[in-house]
Amino acid sequence: MTVIDSTPVKSLPVDVCVSAGTTHPRPDGQDRYTIREVVAYTGLSAPTLRWYEQIGLMPDVARSHTGQRVFDNRDLDWLAFVGKLRLTGMPIADMVRFAELVRRGEATFDERREILEQTRREVVARMAELQDTLTVLDAKIDFFAGARRASERA
Repeated sequence: MTVIDSTPVKSLPVDVCVSAGTTHPRPDGQDRYTIREVVAYTGLSAPTLRWYEQIGLMPDVARSHTGQRVFDNRDLDWLAFVGKLRLTGMPIADMVRFAELVRRGEATFDERREILEQTRREVVARMAELQDTLTVLDAKIDFFAGARRASERA
């Protein structure tokens, strides 16, 4: 008779937010992309990818035996996340700081969470401003539509 230890293994939390719902061009294990392929997939330019690497926003990009950059699905996920951070208006320096914290590991979870919570508060505030702006625009559009109808009746 074989005895199997059925004690649940406690695994570390995995940061799946960057890959949730993402489909990759290639499955894990076969995910080696050239910079040209990453450019085509992400819409970012090759100089931008090189700059991201240079400033520490895209760290640890693997290299082939000839020294060419080789990206994988985790890199694509990270670039997608960076794209979302860019959309929030987060300054590049803050993104680089976040990337540094990611490299330092789980000891920085609280600091990373606070950065994201602050960014979220700023996004919510900006959304409220945009909603107010949309209300004003809608009122103006309605005004001009009404003025047009009134002039056509006259």
